[in-house]
Amino acid sequence: MSQAYALLEKWVRAVREVTDFTPEIGIVLGSGLGDFARLVDRKAEVSYDSLPGFPVSTVAGHAGKLIFGYVRSVPVVVMQGRVHYYEGYSMEQVVAPIRLMGLLGAKKLLLTNAAGGVNTSFTPGDLMLITDHISAFVPSPLRGENPQELGPRFPDMSRVYDKEMGRAVLTAGEKLGESLQQGVYLQWQGPNYETPAEIRMFRTLGADAVGMSTVCEAIAARHMGLRVCAISCITNMACGILPQPLSHEEVQQTANRVKDKFQALVLESLESFHHLP
Repeated sequence: MSQAYALLEKWVRAVREVTDFTPEIGIVLGSGLGDFARLVDRKAEVSYDSLPGFPVSTVAGHAGKLIFGYVRSVPVVVMQGRVHYYEGYSMEQVVAPIRLMGLLGAKKLLLTNAAGGVNTSFTPGDLMLITDHISAFVPSPLRGENPQELGPRFPDMSRVYDKEMGRAVLTAGEKLGESLQQGVYLQWQGPNYETPAEIRMFRTLGADAVGMSTVCEAIAARHMGLRVCAISCITNMACGILPQPLSHEEVQQTANRVKDKFQALVLESLESFHHLP
């Protein structure tokens, strides 16, 4: 057994000392969605800092808890506050919470994030279903020793984002009267925002949105065989599209402005995910 897998098993045992709850769906709450956790009928919660060696969120607005319970009768584990590569963690540490959720029983994963719009037809406040990603600018979370218990050495990534889950999100949007964008998400290392030249390059490569998370998590989840869906909130237009400089305050303001419709979309989608075969 690899050292990495042994640590994951240690965390599983620690969580099981608190709760034997088995989630069906794992949810990662991005910037502006932290309040979604209040909608969970809680059965248990585990703080990251109660798990020895577990990565702890250092970014404002990321609480740092795993919350277990039900959302409209759907058994979930909610990651309230993710960790990022730019915080100084290794990629193995960044995806550790995703792997833990999978080992605790989650079969499906919903990732959410705040992102910059690279596609010039987007508008701040848009919600975008991620249909594919570009991971070339960050290290793979699968680099190094491969724990066979988690998945194969060379996993296929031709369909990272589950088509049926994606259709469920689009249907939920229609039901709510929300027209969603669809596109390719590119993960940037951060924490600095991109330059105008980099954004032009990303657009040439086919990116529609850019952010500092999500892709590595999706890769780790697919490695384990989880079904993955991801939604971005376009909180700002990427560097060089508009004349003003970028700021984290702008990201937070837009995320807060659209959080109600984002939460409604997630709620509606979860029920559909639950009924997928």
